Amino acid sequence: MTQSIGQTLPGLIRLHEAARRDRRLRFNNLLHHVMVELLEKAYYGLNRRAASGVDGEDWKSYGEGLQARLIELHTRLHTNRYKPQHVKRIWLTKANGKQRPIGIAAIEDKVVQQALAWILEAIYERDFLGFSYGFRPGRSQHQALDAVYMAITVRKISWVLDADIKGFFDAIDHTWMMRFLAHRIADKRLLRIIERTLKCGVDENGKRERTVVGTPQGAVLSPLLGNIYLHYVLDLWVHQWRKRMARGEMTIVRYADDSVIGLQHRDDGQRFVRELKERLGKFGLSLNDEKTRLIEFGRFAQNNRAQRGKGKPETFDFLGFTHMCSRRRSDGGFTLKRYTIAKRQREKLKQVKQVLKRTRHRHRFDVGRWLKRVVQGYLNYFAVPGNRRALDAFRAEVCRAWLRALRRRSQKGAGLPWKKMARLIRQFIPSVRVLHPYPNQRLRV
Repeated sequence: MTQSIGQTLPGLIRLHEAARRDRRLRFNNLLHHVMVELLEKAYYGLNRRAASGVDGEDWKSYGEGLQARLIELHTRLHTNRYKPQHVKRIWLTKANGKQRPIGIAAIEDKVVQQALAWILEAIYERDFLGFSYGFRPGRSQHQALDAVYMAITVRKISWVLDADIKGFFDAIDHTWMMRFLAHRIADKRLLRIIERTLKCGVDENGKRERTVVGTPQGAVLSPLLGNIYLHYVLDLWVHQWRKRMARGEMTIVRYADDSVIGLQHRDDGQRFVRELKERLGKFGLSLNDEKTRLIEFGRFAQNNRAQRGKGKPETFDFLGFTHMCSRRRSDGGFTLKRYTIAKRQREKLKQVKQVLKRTRHRHRFDVGRWLKRVVQGYLNYFAVPGNRRALDAFRAEVCRAWLRALRRRSQKGAGLPWKKMARLIRQFIPSVRVLHPYPNQRLRV
């Protein structure tokens, strides 16, 4: 399990211990933790290749005269003179063709946000509930996937609610956000910095707008603020609903704004959806109707649907995988099969082919080393039990695309023999093998 850098700092360790001992404690002197040393660690903890914000500074240029800059930044923070710059907004095209706004903060603001994130993390990490997995130290996407797998294969789950909050990060209400933070933080200076960060505004092609709602996707502090918001809006409420309202078993796994809720009874699921919509509406949020579905799913779904003369259970997507009900070859018993979302795989292949087209005149060894990193990174995430067929297809298509790119280099390359290509593939393209154990094996360890 990984640790955040913040958890290794002595002052923040003591802060974490104090939060652990008393969950009602409000911290009123937090800004003194923002020392030059913490700002320096925050700077070195940033992504060094990230794009620059409105100030045009990147990680390297900001590092010139770093100590003097951090001392001056520290002074402004402690004398109430720090004001975040506008966030540069860019748009990324998603696999479905829609565009998603991304906010790029200035490098100085990233440093401050990283330092604040470590402080908040030291306090809230003890408060967050066990079914929350997104953007937390020591927790990963595969742990969330394992939790879903175990809930469906072990618990009495017959219905699954695949819930997605519509435009979550763009819909966070600033007033509610500050109220939630005030439950644990009494330091008005720190709260003022966070509020200024939320309201700093956006810059899109030189046009500046005020920010009245939301927190920018891509900002260093946004994932943690999102977790805090949903902790109060969703997690605590779901935990109580499960104990007081559910007739049968109920499980939940949340990763950021994506949740999978397993239920034993359909009427529990229908009532839960209605009340969840009401709950979210009170805090400016809503469910994405296109992505939110209550489906019959689980160990008993296949037999129950067969008895009613219906087809196979529907599938649902979560964290890059399509989940489907299946049966083991050995004994015909129920198993949960997970395979790469087809649309995601097509999009990744499209990206690879575009790069190969642009770089086909580079030396084949350079391209081979790049492909090796791409394929290995893909396998590192998607190589789960039962997904081999999709991964074999991905690897084969990458190899075919590379061969086409090499044969189009010139008339001479058109005759590239397959035997020579096979040697390149063996040298650079990793073979497919399962890299993740079955969830029950991992959790047993």
